[in-house]
Amino acid sequence: QVQLVESGGGLVQAGGSLRLSCATSGRTFARDTMGWFRQAPGKEREFVAAISWSGVTYYADNVKGRFTISRDNGKNTVYLQMSSLKPEDTAVYYCAANLKALYSGSYSRVYNYRDWGQGTQVTVSS
Repeated sequence: QVQLVESGGGLVQAGGSLRLSCATSGRTFARDTMGWFRQAPGKEREFVAAISWSGVTYYADNVKGRFTISRDNGKNTVYLQMSSLKPEDTAVYYCAANLKALYSGSYSRVYNYRDWGQGTQVTVSS
């Protein structure tokens, strides 16, 4: 059974840092593009960052320069290092894998991922 399990969320003050982890199991994810998304209350789920199997990274404009996505295929884990956190970064953060189709920008589309984790809450206080 495919599983993605996020961890590392919590409460942090503005300007602080957190590192999220997404542990995968059930099949090999080493050749997958992996993504991080987030959803704030009352808002649509939005793209945060993605990393291809070869390590190419993509970021949403509003996190570029503050967040870093990485992966350790030996540990079947994807990370999201978040720095200079802002109150508007408050959301449930989800990791995703297993793209349905490849096209320009496909890594940023919520509907294009088959596998999702249960999410981890990140709360940034002002």
